[in-house]
Parts: sequence; C-alpha cells; structure tokens
Amino acid sequence: MQETVKNTIKIGTRGSKLALAQAYEVKALLINAHEHLNEENIEINVMSTRGDRVQDRNLSEIGGKGLFTEEIEQALYDGDIDIAVHSLKDMPTKLPDGLELVCYLEREDVRDAFLSSLASSINDLPKGAVVGTSSLRRKAQALALRPDLEIVNFRGNVQTRLKKLDDNVADATFLAMAGLNRLDINDPRVNAVATTDMLPAVAQGAITIEIASHNNEMRDVLMPLNHKDTELRVRAERTMLDILDGSCRTPIAGLATIDGNIMTLRGRVLNDDGTVDNSDKVSGDKNNPELLGEKLGQLLKCASS
Repeated sequence: MQETVKNTIKIGTRGSKLALAQAYEVKALLINAHEHLNEENIEINVMSTRGDRVQDRNLSEIGGKGLFTEEIEQALYDGDIDIAVHSLKDMPTKLPDGLELVCYLEREDVRDAFLSSLASSINDLPKGAVVGTSSLRRKAQALALRPDLEIVNFRGNVQTRLKKLDDNVADATFLAMAGLNRLDINDPRVNAVATTDMLPAVAQGAITIEIASHNNEMRDVLMPLNHKDTELRVRAERTMLDILDGSCRTPIAGLATIDGNIMTLRGRVLNDDGTVDNSDKVSGDKNNPELLGEKLGQLLKCASS
C-alpha cells in the first residue's frame, strides 16, 4: 500500500481542544500505519465553523448539526484539505453530494458524564437544582428522571462548560465521557452515567473521517485506521436516527452493542420536557446494521406518532 500514500496530507478540523486532540489522534494513527508519513508531511488546518462562533443559542434555534461542518466540507470540495476529522455525533445523517464518511476510529466510552459539586448523580441533586445543558436529549432524559429540575442553556466547548460550572452558573452539567478521556481531564466532580439511566447520543464517542468521494487515494490511506465493529454499530444507530428524521430539534438517543455476531440496538425518543418517553430495542445479525436501524426506527416512529 506504500505506493498509494500521498506525500502531504492536509487534515481539516474545528479549533476546540477536543477537536484538535481528535485530529492529532488521526495524525498519529496515519504515521503509525504508513512509513512514508511523518510529523512534517501531515498538516492540521484549523477551521472556524458557525456552530463554534454562535454560543448564545441552542443548535436547534440556529440550524442544527450542519453548522459544525459546512466550512470544513467546503474546503474538502475545494481541495484545500484532503480529509476532515469529526465527532460523528455532530454529523447529519445525510451528507452533501460528493462527500462521504470512509473511516471510523475505535469508539471511546459512550456514556454521558454527570458533573456537580453537590451530588454524585442526578437523583441526589437537591429539589429544584439548576442543570446546565444545551442538549435536548440530555434535558429530556434529565427531566424524565427529575421533573423538578431547572434546565438552563449551556453552550461551549468542554473548558467553557467547566468554567460555567466553576462560576456557579448551574449546580450540575453533563459532558461526554469520551471527550473528557481524550482531553485527559480527571475532574473529581465527574461521575459516569449508566446507559440504562441516560441513553447516549447516536454515535457518541466515535470519531469519523470524511473525504471527497472521488478521492480514492485518501480512501486507501485511511483503510487501515477503520475499526469495523465501531463502523457497524454507528451505521445501525445513524440509520435509526435517519428514519426518525433526527436533528438537534428532537430528543433522540441510541446505542448499539455487539456480542459475538449479534448486535443489539436500543433507542429512545422523548418530548422536550421528558413527559413523553418511548424506548425499544431490537437484536439481529451485526452485519446487517441498516436493517436493524430501520426496524427500530420504524418501531419508535409508530410509538411516537
């Protein structure tokens, strides 16, 4: 495969510490996989997206997940970058024509993290406590557990949200365990939330790499980095999300697990305040992830209609 390796590879990424950590992880994996690549001939291009620039409103109010990808995807079209590194949970289920996801790194911890100086779990918070989150999924599931809580908007990167917690803007917040692990943050306030209590966002903990569809050279270069079980799991979850017309406007959660050749896919759809809460699961051959995703998506769609 050495002859297919390009001399210089340009990686496009958002500029947060977490996004950069993910881009550098991809860079290290590429260097390890291809002896012709090294520190000097893999460039990381930091790009600003509208989702990063607008911090005072929920994503559902300003256009949804695509706000984190538009500028980066344009750079792929224009040939200014060769590959784009994304958190897969931020990616729309339908990509623009001419672009595709071709690589999925091994998935990190899928769980949400609960952070508070007052309690080690959401159930232990005092009555009427203030919880900061911009995620409709986390808000709905938190209110399903604790309808007495007050939810306030908490946008920003990991460091920004930790600073808001330090400044007592809220009594508690949620982050992704995957992000905390990738940033090597060992905050004593962190408590992982069991997926039975709070089902994760679809594809939470997964990093994906996007290319222009015609770029077969990059497709070959990225092939050794792909983690097949992660790919199968997120394909099932994203198919379910697509069936449900999932966006940042609907509280939807989903998680696929694999045991041997059997995949189990769980899904959950709620309304904004958690008073309507539908969940279900399906199991089947792990090599037919879209079939499982479509089946569960239709079950949840019927239950929620």
